[in-house]
Amino acid sequence: MQATHLWNQLHLRRSKVGLLVFLFFGSFLSGFSQGLFGLTSVSGSDDKFLSYGFFLNVHTSTYQLKYSEAFFDPNRTNNNGIQSIYPKYTPGFSLGFTGILRIHDQFNVLLTPKIGFYEYRFDVNSFQQTFPQPGNNTVDNGSNMGYSTKEYVNEATLVEIPLLFKYRSQRFNNTRMYFIGGASYNIRTKSQDEANIDPIVTTGRDFSLEAGMGFEVYFRFFKFAPEIRFSHGLNNLYFAEKTPLELRDAISSIKRKNISIYLNFQ
Repeated sequence: MQATHLWNQLHLRRSKVGLLVFLFFGSFLSGFSQGLFGLTSVSGSDDKFLSYGFFLNVHTSTYQLKYSEAFFDPNRTNNNGIQSIYPKYTPGFSLGFTGILRIHDQFNVLLTPKIGFYEYRFDVNSFQQTFPQPGNNTVDNGSNMGYSTKEYVNEATLVEIPLLFKYRSQRFNNTRMYFIGGASYNIRTKSQDEANIDPIVTTGRDFSLEAGMGFEVYFRFFKFAPEIRFSHGLNNLYFAEKTPLELRDAISSIKRKNISIYLNFQ
């Protein structure tokens, strides 16, 4: 079985804490905006059939990795003694534009093309051939647990084209909550030949599902909408034939996933 990592266990709790902070911040800003701006803000772009905006996005992303059947074979000889491959969440950012089609006051369709900059980091833990001897001062990356750890990095710049559906609550003074969801088509900018030198080789095209929530704050001349969104890739991106031999047979599937904070201006 895959080794249990304390840091991995903390991700779920950290996500829950982040969501609670987000909701608290939303409630606070809602009350603040009502008191500061009163009823001076008008609907503006809410009444237009087509409107536009832009956004900035910070995200943390990782690979969702599935081991192959060969990895669990106790007689395997071609995996360089690999004990586990541990993907890690890594920060990045994106920026893009928003095109909004108004279907109803509470229902919009959004096209949000963007460019995203991603890093995918993962630790490869391998069993040591020789265990440290007592009294030896040599530092072992595996914390003297009988394995060594080496970190690898895949970098990617993606052109992403999400098509999203947005459902908003009725406006209350100068705020309104919303839910958003849809799908995205993602294209990596570097060629497959360039990607073939990565530690774990992946293909360049992907589809992903996206879902999130946020709230709109109305200012006099624009709207500001912070949002949290989750994305999960659908395609198996793993390119086994080009991955180095020591890792090739340990993996059967790789999918992308990330958590993003959007700052939308409309």
